[in-house]
Amino acid sequence: MDCPPVDAVMDIFKQLNHIPRPSHHEERVADFICQFAQRLGLEYDRDAQNCVVVRKPASPGCEDAETIVILNHMDMVCVGMEDPLHDPVEAIVEDGWMKARGTSLGADNGIGLSMALAVLADDTLRHGPLEVITTTNEEDGMTGAAALDTDFIKGRKVVNLDSEDYDTITTGAAGALLQRHRLPAPLVDAPDGKRRWYKITIDGGKGGHSGVDIAKGRASAVTMAWAVLAAIYNEYDLELATIDIGEANASIASKAEVVITVPSGEAAEFVKAQEDIFNEWVREEYGDTDPDVRCHVEKVKPMEKVIHHDAFHQLMVCLEQVTQGVVDMSDTMPGTPETSNNVGRVFYDDGAIIVTTHTRSFIDAKMKELAADIAKVMAEGGAVSETLMSAPAWKEDPASAFLQTTSDTFNDVLGWRPRMVAMHFVLEAGYFVQKYPGLQMASIGPRIVEPHSTSERVKLSTIEDIWKVFINLLARLASS
Repeated sequence: MDCPPVDAVMDIFKQLNHIPRPSHHEERVADFICQFAQRLGLEYDRDAQNCVVVRKPASPGCEDAETIVILNHMDMVCVGMEDPLHDPVEAIVEDGWMKARGTSLGADNGIGLSMALAVLADDTLRHGPLEVITTTNEEDGMTGAAALDTDFIKGRKVVNLDSEDYDTITTGAAGALLQRHRLPAPLVDAPDGKRRWYKITIDGGKGGHSGVDIAKGRASAVTMAWAVLAAIYNEYDLELATIDIGEANASIASKAEVVITVPSGEAAEFVKAQEDIFNEWVREEYGDTDPDVRCHVEKVKPMEKVIHHDAFHQLMVCLEQVTQGVVDMSDTMPGTPETSNNVGRVFYDDGAIIVTTHTRSFIDAKMKELAADIAKVMAEGGAVSETLMSAPAWKEDPASAFLQTTSDTFNDVLGWRPRMVAMHFVLEAGYFVQKYPGLQMASIGPRIVEPHSTSERVKLSTIEDIWKVFINLLARLASS
């Protein structure tokens, strides 16, 4: 069938880029979706978590077709923004790719949401009854999906537009368990005597998605900050004043900033030497994956308080023992991690050092076992652990009629069949298949590279291609 231009999708995405939507703060974008539905005269519901479902009747002649659910999430991982609650995204286009100027783009999942809203606004399309559901806090706990009422949607076939691999239908996703560990760390008076104070900054890392990119050997600012602190800590009297590592729980940390103090003299000279030593090590270790990573050491003014030394010591011990990166590769899915863990953030807040860990696995038992081991390590250091999210793994049958129809549509529209793969990232599908018995899901989307980072970008031609597949799939499902 003829497909309307993709311009409507891009116009909506442009509007979304002017609506701040970090996780936990989706009120304004939820307002936008509800007002969008109101202007179209469509029925909608909004729950206490700000999840929104908009219902559109079938196009003429398709009233008896099965209801199709279109799933997206409204939050984005805000990286590189000084004020995520107010800063808009400034999108630019270069060589056929769209990216943002200095920040993450929010193509994950803004492009999919824009496609869903564009379908709601277009009365020329052929489709059965539609339920467009947009969830909240997908990127930092999936609390929106976890709290959905069991009657929030009626349909049992779901087209999820939250995929980043253009040439695939995502048919499964790893489970994920997000923990926040709180290590008590009172502030005490800074030590007396002649001392030097330094700020150590690590930046320039690619970062990236802690699931999709975990096997790419990226430099984690958590690991690098621990390494430079350990070098100093093992040699001299070191006190930690401030610590702030990472940008988001679901990202590989790309930057770190710590302030330390050491005695004047030999210790101070040792600290300053770490800049050259560290940068040489980084070039050797991460030159291929993160060529722009750099460490900077600069003198700063003395501070009145430092973090209690015992807490700093326990933090160093815990970070050394907590598993980071890929734990096991899958035996059945070549090149795909089976189990992994990422330390996303380490920062000081209200009398404690906060450490967040994101554990993923296609095997729920392994995920829970690894998360329990991490919590045990943290507990031995005096930390209290809290589970923020425990999302189950999800797997569809690639031979199902629904997935075959989706594959046939790719072939008819684009001339090739997509791969059907399970991915090492977490999707809300696990919650949906639990809450809504009999539900089936196919996840598709344009090519999005480096999500959850300032390098995030989407290939424009693939947006148009997926838009055509999506429109034709809705029409085909209305006729089946």
